[in-house]
Amino acid sequence: MALTACSASDGGSSSTRDVSSGSRKGQSSTGGGQPAPDAVAPETGRSAAPEGNAESGASAAPDAIAPDYLSTFALDVDTASYGYARRTLGDGRLPAAEDVRPEEFVNSFRQGYERPEGNGFSVNVDGARIGSGTGGGGETGASGWSLLRVGLATKTAPPAAERPPAALTFVVDISGSMAETGRLDLVRKSLTILADELRDDDSLSLVTFSNEAETRLPMTRVKDNRNRIKDVVSEMQPAQSTNVEAGIELGYEESVEGHREGATNRVVLLSDALANTGETEAEGILKKIDSARREYGITLFGVGVGSDYGDAFMEQLTNKGDGNTTYVGDETQARKVFVDQLPAHLEIRARDAKAQVAFDRKTVQQFRLIGYENRKVADEDFRNDSVDGGEVGPGHTVTALYAVRLREGASGTVAKATVRWLDPKTRKAQEETGTVTTGAVDGTLWGGENDRLQVAAVAAYFADRLRGGDLPGAPGLGELASRASGLAESTEDSAVEKLATAIGQADRLNRGAGTDDAPDPSEGEIG
Repeated sequence: MALTACSASDGGSSSTRDVSSGSRKGQSSTGGGQPAPDAVAPETGRSAAPEGNAESGASAAPDAIAPDYLSTFALDVDTASYGYARRTLGDGRLPAAEDVRPEEFVNSFRQGYERPEGNGFSVNVDGARIGSGTGGGGETGASGWSLLRVGLATKTAPPAAERPPAALTFVVDISGSMAETGRLDLVRKSLTILADELRDDDSLSLVTFSNEAETRLPMTRVKDNRNRIKDVVSEMQPAQSTNVEAGIELGYEESVEGHREGATNRVVLLSDALANTGETEAEGILKKIDSARREYGITLFGVGVGSDYGDAFMEQLTNKGDGNTTYVGDETQARKVFVDQLPAHLEIRARDAKAQVAFDRKTVQQFRLIGYENRKVADEDFRNDSVDGGEVGPGHTVTALYAVRLREGASGTVAKATVRWLDPKTRKAQEETGTVTTGAVDGTLWGGENDRLQVAAVAAYFADRLRGGDLPGAPGLGELASRASGLAESTEDSAVEKLATAIGQADRLNRGAGTDDAPDPSEGEIG
């Protein structure tokens, strides 16, 4: 694991930035070759004539491009974008649009999906009619639009005693800016707590870096060494600049040196990800440790800290490092990550996991994936197992939301969703598929019986508003805050209550009213 921070100017948006409307366009799918199930309807606002509608005798122009009826993306369980947005709002600023990733907002909340019995995925597909929100949204409004939810879930984590042992290398940033409250002090508390939570047969090593990297503790069994680990952790003090490259490179060297067969081998980076010394591009850093990453299957888990945080840089590092990222802003959140989540979720249940959704042209006129712009995969690469996907652990859920415009009077299949992944041990490819029909999306979204679908919708619309989006039927921030408050009461979920608070803060900031609420940067729950 690595923890890093360095000084930087505030890159946040002005608190008066208008997030009530905008012209950000959805991104189209790439590629278009190997459908998972039957391919069927166009993405991102592109329309397709129903079959048989061509004029008699007419033929397509030679250079015409066939409509793309597929949506393919790598799975993503990151939640850092939402956690950092909450921290930024609590500090009295609107987050920068480029730091807002809707899928990470949605994936921060429990969804209540049915879990599989084995080690693969369950595929849950449902939805509801959007209706109209008082905020409007898009030229077509919400008429004819539905929200489609594709939910993937893995089996819950086994008891701690039943999981494989772990070999964890923590890479900790001790640059000068780590002296700020809520950075290195939070890291020390987190690792001290973790030392008591790990099993006797787990192993731990510690690397620190500022200008250069240093091994503070080689791979050491936790048994009989807890006090030694805590002593090394307590000795970490802020130093100079931030050389993330040196830290990760030495961290992977230590992880390879201490590699354990049959164990979960992972590098954990804790950092504000504001690299300013050495290689500062994620791709360049990861090239240097690529062989170790691939040969030994070592994954990279990123934990973001600090009021100034290089969110995009951390996401790139962990996405290409076969891992995921989260954000911690206080001791409560740190305890959740390092005590409740990390020990129980050390295993990898699926490697290079991808999803492909095929829409039926007979029932669907338009569709639009909400988020996942950074995780797009060419359609023809869905079954190309050399193309990187996402790594998913036990107890995780992944949700993809689509705005779908059905054809008038349509009846039948709306879409088929397929998830493909590699077994972590055998590397054998496996697939699971789910289907949804028009009858399953006929209900009303707002005020319907599915509270968790509504929570996902509120989170997605909130993210879209923050980045100036134009989703059909998007309610305004005030209405979203009200809906979130009602859902917090009906679900009795404190994470949804915090979502309502965050939306209220954004609404007041957008109207120039400021906020009196203290920061509370929890990113929600693993489902």
